Amino acid sequence: MAEVTLTEWNAFLSQHPNAHLLQTGEWGELKAAFGWQAVRLVTGQCGAQILFRRLLPGCTMAYLPKGPVGAPEEAFWKEVDHFCRARGAIFLKVEPDVWEEAGATSLFPDFRLSPHSIQPRRTILVDLRGSEEAILARMKQKCRYNIRLAEKKGVQVRAWNDVETFYRMMRLTGTRNGFGIHSLEYYRRAYHLLHDAGLAELLVAEYAGQPLAALFVCARGTSAWYLYGASTDAERWRMPTYLLQWEAMRWARGRGAETYDLWGVPDEDPDTLEMNFEKRQDGLWGVYRFKRGFGGVIQRAAAAQDRVYRPWLYQAYLAFLRGHE
Repeated sequence: MAEVTLTEWNAFLSQHPNAHLLQTGEWGELKAAFGWQAVRLVTGQCGAQILFRRLLPGCTMAYLPKGPVGAPEEAFWKEVDHFCRARGAIFLKVEPDVWEEAGATSLFPDFRLSPHSIQPRRTILVDLRGSEEAILARMKQKCRYNIRLAEKKGVQVRAWNDVETFYRMMRLTGTRNGFGIHSLEYYRRAYHLLHDAGLAELLVAEYAGQPLAALFVCARGTSAWYLYGASTDAERWRMPTYLLQWEAMRWARGRGAETYDLWGVPDEDPDTLEMNFEKRQDGLWGVYRFKRGFGGVIQRAAAAQDRVYRPWLYQAYLAFLRGHE
């Protein structure tokens, strides 16, 4: 195995067109600008972009999101261990790019199931295959109605590059719905890295020239992801967010995407979600009521798996997390 440059990593990924967005070099560069170090390793047909973050002097955590890319063998993990130990990793956290139903309970060698995931485990996947009429037909009737209403009431969606206004919209949305957001510089860097690489688009829904809602959508290979979204309190009766999501799906279809990942709903079984979505608004419950309308299938990602290098520091890390739940 060899550590490779960003250019070499992108060349490797060109052989794996369906590798996850979080394994792209552009994503690694984004995280590297905000406290992480991106290390890219390739051996044969298997590779991994691993992110390192300092926890204590001389101590890091290593994180492999939605990978590795390709089928790992024992020799691959031995080399990963070498790089992780050399960077003072307490543990390596891997979030595999597979769904739970696809055998996600099986562990990589010498890994343990982790009690803590970084990315949301449960999401909704919208099938983008077939005609637009077929996709719309799979949606809830009220969702289709709201998409058409937005069109009739003069809402228009277009590509946008006003990251500053998008950030102000994100701040408003975060305050209204009680979730944290990134900094303006983060969204600015994400836009330039991912958009300029042809991986993403920022879309805005407007009425009479006034921005009402916006979202950041990414696509690679046969997958697309709804990454960030925001809306104002103005003209909400025109249902701009529904038309915005539909246009994002249409953009993704134009890029060859077959699935659209709505990226995060409460980690509850489908029956619990359906029983409670009208009662609860905390956490991700508020967005579930919106997302369920688009006719997707609920999926749960494989559990995170940890490979521990420094056991007592790992236990201290878990105790810290439990104290902040």
